[in-house]
Amino acid sequence: LMSNIEIGKEVPNFCLNDSHGEATSLSQFKGKTVVVYFYPKDNTPGCTNQACNFRDNIETVQKEGMVILGISPDSSKSHIRFLEKQNLPPREKGYILLSDPEREVASLFNVYREKLMYGKKRMGIVRTTFIINPKGVLTHIIEKPKVKEHVEQILACIKG
Repeated sequence: LMSNIEIGKEVPNFCLNDSHGEATSLSQFKGKTVVVYFYPKDNTPGCTNQACNFRDNIETVQKEGMVILGISPDSSKSHIRFLEKQNLPPREKGYILLSDPEREVASLFNVYREKLMYGKKRMGIVRTTFIINPKGVLTHIIEKPKVKEHVEQILACIKG
């Protein structure tokens, strides 16, 4: 199955529930730069470092007019615990965690795939970030993002 998510093309709309069970769709954010980042699991070391990097740079994110959509297969309840435990920014600041339990959106973006874990091949979420411009067109894909310097990576892409 080839993903139809390609640089230079409009990203298909998708809709998932946020941590409060509120339906959130990509199309709501037309006119803003949207950063969609897929991560494997709440409260694991790499994912926590990545989320905290957004938290620590949330003013920059807001100043640049970006919306951050973090997507994992975790439940809304798990997301709430993660947000609270790590003191992550609220939805109002443009940081939103979405639940993709069926991995439908992850599959759409082709990030749910076979990977090597502890020497065994198994299906999982491959940490990947997609940057979508205000017109809804995909401009960048960051594979294997640096979890502790992720906002810097994103800004480098946007500012070229």
